[in-house]
Amino acid sequence: MKHYPHPSFAKEGWPFIALSVGLALVILWLTNIIAALPFILIAVFVVQFFRDPPRTIPQDAGAILSPADGKVICIEKAFDDYQQVEALKISVFMNVFNVHSNRSPVDGEVIDVQYFAGKFVNADFDKASTENERNAVIVKMTNGQKITFVQVAGLVARRILCYTKTGEWLKRGERYGFIRFGSRVDLYLPLNATPLVSIGQKVKATETIIAKVD
Repeated sequence: MKHYPHPSFAKEGWPFIALSVGLALVILWLTNIIAALPFILIAVFVVQFFRDPPRTIPQDAGAILSPADGKVICIEKAFDDYQQVEALKISVFMNVFNVHSNRSPVDGEVIDVQYFAGKFVNADFDKASTENERNAVIVKMTNGQKITFVQVAGLVARRILCYTKTGEWLKRGERYGFIRFGSRVDLYLPLNATPLVSIGQKVKATETIIAKVD
């Protein structure tokens, strides 16, 4: 898996940033601050949406890190359709003001990547996990257990980007994908995992330990 030096902004955002900022500057130069204000606000939104700050990576044994910034909206026992096993499901919802860079929650080998076309209902709804466009990554951790993390498109999101492939090795905290604009990530963990977050809690990709496994 090829990586690039960690920037302040996601590489996917540079065309959008350049276009929005450039347009705002042109309108400002041709008219005045009042006429250009809507374009300036759009440019500010685009810049904040594609920010991609570096993160401190916890090294606690057995730690499963949050794969996304956002709010925890689900903690329950569920069926992992991708591995066909019962699992502990933890879901993180990202609104348009969260960082949308997705990071690997664990160290391990990617044993499968599955993409599914689908709908674009509100990612805050439970049915989004099974009906929306989504991309699942199954990783075999260093202890031999497997977890699944799924990028799910939302009402506004129209593009799931995943850069890892079967056979590659992911390191915890490593950037593996991005979702535009507003979405969720579902984690399916072994049943022996202990959740360390609660419903409604705000979490940060990589920095928040979302659960632990023995």
